Amino acid sequence: MKVQFLGTGTSCGVPMPLCSCEVCTSADPHDNRLRCSVLVETDDHKNILIDCGPDFRQQALRAHITHLDALLITHNHFDHVAGLDDLRAFCWENPLPTYADPIVSKTFIEKYDYIFVHKYPGVPQMDLHIAHPEDEFQIGETLVRPLQIYHGKLPILAWRLGPLAYITDCTEIPESEWAKLEHVDTLILDALRWKTHPTHFNVEQALEVVDRMKPRQTFFTHLSHDIGLHPWANSRLPQGVQLAYDGLQIEF
Repeated sequence: MKVQFLGTGTSCGVPMPLCSCEVCTSADPHDNRLRCSVLVETDDHKNILIDCGPDFRQQALRAHITHLDALLITHNHFDHVAGLDDLRAFCWENPLPTYADPIVSKTFIEKYDYIFVHKYPGVPQMDLHIAHPEDEFQIGETLVRPLQIYHGKLPILAWRLGPLAYITDCTEIPESEWAKLEHVDTLILDALRWKTHPTHFNVEQALEVVDRMKPRQTFFTHLSHDIGLHPWANSRLPQGVQLAYDGLQIEF
């Protein structure tokens, strides 16, 4: 399995407009972060996109994405779904299987009625599936499981794809979901900043999750400028844990 980090930033991205902090003015490309998304290539070469935010067009061009086989959505906040229209190049003719919870699915149908209801030629063709936490399904040879987590008080989805767990925008993983996270090899986890936040894990809370789950390797994502300069922040993390950055590719 391969993962390419298309974006590792929080909702404002980094640099953040009007900010002159040392991170937002850094010349290090590791400190430049588009909105959060990853591309997963499975062992049978299926390309699975997790979230499709407002930077997707730029991300797709930069990563030279040639095709998509499925889209998994975590929740309906702008920074995770606003690039939906830019998928049209990948699904002009063949509908893209898209998996989302009931809240997101309802929002999609209402907001993107020209895609899902009043269709016209040239719009993205999407095959929308409602995913529940008790569901599991196959994309090619890979078993996919949605997990119910909480983004503040908002119930959203995380995703387990074979040996990979992708958990972003999270403040709580309910006890009922921990069994789905057994034997995770690679964890991609929300860690917004060092200080606490009402709707995201901070670094300390994220490390508590890592300590309980014990994956072989962990990559923190959805990072704000408050995380600090990339080399400095990375140096404060324990072995086996590191900050992700845009363009990072891993294989496991």
